[in-house]
Amino acid sequence: MRKSILIVFTLLFFTTASFAQNVISLFNGANNFFQLLEDGKFTEAYGNFDETVKTKLTEEQLKKLWADVHANLGKSKSIEAVQSKVQGDFFAVTVAGEFERGTQNFILGFNKTQKIVGFFLAPKPVTAKYLSPSYADTTLYTEKATYLALPGHQLAAIITTPKNLKNFPMVVFVHGSGPSDMDETVGPNKPFKDLAAGLAAQGIGSIRYVKRTLVYAQEFNKVYTVKEEVIDDAVAALAMAKTVPGADIKNIYLFGHSLGGMLAPRIASQVPDLSGIILAAAPARKLPDLLTEQNKYLFEKMNDTAKMAKVQYDMAITEIAKGNITQLGAIKPDSSILGIPAAYWVDINNYDQIAVAKKLTKPRIFVIQGGNDFQVAQKDYDLWKAGLAGNTNAEFKFYPELNHLLSQQVEKGTGVQYQSFSSVSATLINDIVAWIKIK
Repeated sequence: MRKSILIVFTLLFFTTASFAQNVISLFNGANNFFQLLEDGKFTEAYGNFDETVKTKLTEEQLKKLWADVHANLGKSKSIEAVQSKVQGDFFAVTVAGEFERGTQNFILGFNKTQKIVGFFLAPKPVTAKYLSPSYADTTLYTEKATYLALPGHQLAAIITTPKNLKNFPMVVFVHGSGPSDMDETVGPNKPFKDLAAGLAAQGIGSIRYVKRTLVYAQEFNKVYTVKEEVIDDAVAALAMAKTVPGADIKNIYLFGHSLGGMLAPRIASQVPDLSGIILAAAPARKLPDLLTEQNKYLFEKMNDTAKMAKVQYDMAITEIAKGNITQLGAIKPDSSILGIPAAYWVDINNYDQIAVAKKLTKPRIFVIQGGNDFQVAQKDYDLWKAGLAGNTNAEFKFYPELNHLLSQQVEKGTGVQYQSFSSVSATLINDIVAWIKIK
């Protein structure tokens, strides 16, 4: 099967996301379909299929298929869309199902009108499992489940604190692009969980929380910007860090990964007493520029010389260019550009992260970048370094072997690399600890 070109809009991990179609809308459509099946509303569920499918699948067959699933696996515990990718002119959504007696993933194929053109039971993959890294000495720290509370929102969170210590520093972890859990899970990898454990074992506490886009996906069907997506929750988490028993309220840090790192200076400008910000794999350029570079890299990596592949690549680049706007003009704020509101693009494109970082006076800045990162390049690191040259509060460290998930790799690779397990680099964690403890 010939591979198609993919529009990449994730500074973190969704390397197969297509924003010619609204991913959140696809997820909602998939979730609604399975909810109808669960509610026994088979006629309504059947109405989601394209007419071409209805000639091959009857409503009774759909009803029997779902009855067989329950007969084999028992009652459902949760059924949620977890991944979307392009398959030619169609969009494949993977839905993870957890049942009383096991798990079963499903794949729904959608056409451009969001009608279902395929419904499959996915074969159970043989996947790598997360393993606790050697530096995660659980005898040295404790973890407490809590919630990050904001008006109208409640986000599950974990507070990790070192044992038998007082006046310890606190770090708040801020995610990259896309919906994400508190561990920033990608396949078997959990970067934030690794970082929290590694820091805590050396006397540094932390807070990590579920990203709002994961829990309140329905809110992102309307106009929003990075304020709602990232900033409000990060500011609230930094305030929570000051309330943790034993924490040194004058020693609070923000660790921003990818998009979180890009926004770290903007967040810091709202929290003037912040001690420092860590910019990990943080874009220094505009997002459309980054997306163009990502697609070019993946296209060349695929080495597909077919004419259609080049046509699809050119189409992807053309679509990305539409996001390069700095004012709305006649465009409505909720107009979809690559599946994202136009207002989002205007906001993020008018943000100059290096200029904002330059204006910061108190917080120390630590910029870290991996050489095997195909999503954010060394070019971004060099731009940060040049832009903050002469700033005595800024330090920089380049790790040739690290990828975007901050783990050691032998090559740059693609998103497939994220499906193999590898812990966050112990060397990186040691460097972060040393930087924080210098004060």
